[in-house]
Amino acid sequence: MARSNALYPRHVPVGAELVSNGAHFRVWAPEHTSIQVIFERGREAVRLIQEEDGAHFSGFAAEARSADRYKYLIDDAESFPDPASRYQPEGPCGFSQIVNPNSFPWSDDRWKGVELAGQIIYEIHLGTFTDGGNWRSAAEKLPYLRDTGITLIEVMPVAEFPGRFGWGYDGVQLYAPASIYGTPEDMRFFVNEAHRNGIGVILDVVYNHLGAEDNYLAKFSRFYFSKKECTDWGDGINFQGKCSGPVREFFRENAAYWIREFHLDGLRLDATQNIYDESEPHILAEITQTARRAAGGRSIVITGENEPQNTRLIRPIEGGGYGLDALWNDDYHHSATVALTGKADAYYTDYRGTPQEFLSAVKYGYLYQGQWYRWQKKPRGTSTFGLPQASMVTFIQNHDQVANSARGQRVQELSAPGVFRALTALTLLGPGTPMLFQGQEFGATTPFLFFADHKAEFAEKTRKGRLEFLSQWRSLCCHEMQSTIADPNSEDTFKRSRLDFTELERHPETYDLHKDLLRLRREDPVISRQGKDGIDGAVLSQNAFVIRFFSPGYMHDRLLMINLGVDLEWNPSPEPLLAPPFGTEWQILWSTDEPQYGGNGTPPLDTEWKIPGQAAVVLQPVTSKTAKIGNPKSA
Repeated sequence: MARSNALYPRHVPVGAELVSNGAHFRVWAPEHTSIQVIFERGREAVRLIQEEDGAHFSGFAAEARSADRYKYLIDDAESFPDPASRYQPEGPCGFSQIVNPNSFPWSDDRWKGVELAGQIIYEIHLGTFTDGGNWRSAAEKLPYLRDTGITLIEVMPVAEFPGRFGWGYDGVQLYAPASIYGTPEDMRFFVNEAHRNGIGVILDVVYNHLGAEDNYLAKFSRFYFSKKECTDWGDGINFQGKCSGPVREFFRENAAYWIREFHLDGLRLDATQNIYDESEPHILAEITQTARRAAGGRSIVITGENEPQNTRLIRPIEGGGYGLDALWNDDYHHSATVALTGKADAYYTDYRGTPQEFLSAVKYGYLYQGQWYRWQKKPRGTSTFGLPQASMVTFIQNHDQVANSARGQRVQELSAPGVFRALTALTLLGPGTPMLFQGQEFGATTPFLFFADHKAEFAEKTRKGRLEFLSQWRSLCCHEMQSTIADPNSEDTFKRSRLDFTELERHPETYDLHKDLLRLRREDPVISRQGKDGIDGAVLSQNAFVIRFFSPGYMHDRLLMINLGVDLEWNPSPEPLLAPPFGTEWQILWSTDEPQYGGNGTPPLDTEWKIPGQAAVVLQPVTSKTAKIGNPKSA
């Protein structure tokens, strides 16, 4: 019989935690009368005591040790893994394992965390980032990422999920790092090594749904889920209905758990539009506040995905917001994709990839801030006014968008090289927070496809669901195209998506382009300020535009010229943004058309403004040999 102690000082409200002479167990099971801890071997079962609330069961198991494996026996009938298991060494159906979170020899005590400004995000999928497909092999690439200029790694979800491979968005045990990627100690090793290399790590977490296969939470309580609020993936999470208090606690403390026990530098919250809550405070505000408290003196970054572009998420809590730092800017991606590929179908319908769209994205973030959106037949977005420009995460590739190109092709394979280089420059030099998807920096040609290893029943649903989703593109409704879409359940689909780092040697021009752009963004005294001193732009033609980064006193401004079309001679040039600061003239600082990037060279953009086609050029002011030098106030 266990000795209950509901008030025992725990790090996490539920789960198994080591104490001096054993382990303390606690689980929420409000509709049950008996919970026992049964061990895989060598120990007698321990019956937990029902607490006064009648919903939680808790107690001590004397002499239980780290690495002991256990399950919960419910009502003397069936046994299941711990909903708050810290490790599932044999997958989501196996025994849970007791973990000592304090055994890892951390060496990052001087690491102060990360703040949003100045970050370069790099999204990775652990299973395909390296041949090893795990934390240890990924750690070997950290010096490479550091030297490239990456400052913040975003890891796609790693909560335990069924199968030998998958994206991770069907996690079923949110506290357990997926066993296919290694042990919890391996995850800690990766984060510790990242900090040693000056790189932060944030984790993509899914709080809007759980996977349907091998999901045992409902065995403990049906109140984890809500049939009233359905998502694209099934029942929503019960954040506001009956018995929602412990559910809110479970997810809120999960955020704190990753920050505290794995020293993570933040989180990326998946599909927040499917997190339904009308409570005060909103669960998202609770999550951000709890995560920040767990970080102690470290700074963390919390980003989110929100399809309807609700900027309340990134407004301060004291002003009625939810306190996130940044949101993904899908509008920017969609405009860029149309400009890169010429295709404006499905959810690209309301974009044209024009200079005005890019200027508006640079200045204001979202393009749709409440206007009518034909594709969805309703208004889209909310205002970004008053928000820092770094709060928009900008990208031309991510896991979803690459996979949604039918064959999983990278965008440079679908566009003209010069246009790709120009929009890469805009993305990496613009005032938003740029994000690269694994391999983008060296022009990876390996596809990134949708893959998930499910049992037969779920596998067929997954395959049909994928075909149905891609059918929103008119071209992909055609039989000949449907037959080219990879089977998500095939192991070959997964293996084809693995990066080939030998391409780094075969594509030096693309890698140098990204590395030099990141250096320019980091080291240039004006561009590095991400528009803090003001930013403006002007359309020059159907395909060309200019962006001006202002500096204090306006004497060190930078111009970014982008031309997505043919060579443009813009003469006369009645646009004030093209005028150099007093007593100076413009000089080329950097260009995508240089030979080391695969270009054909950049002649001077002289007074006649001959702007090269399919290129981006950065200009800086230098003292003019001909202009009158003197006090501009007396000129």
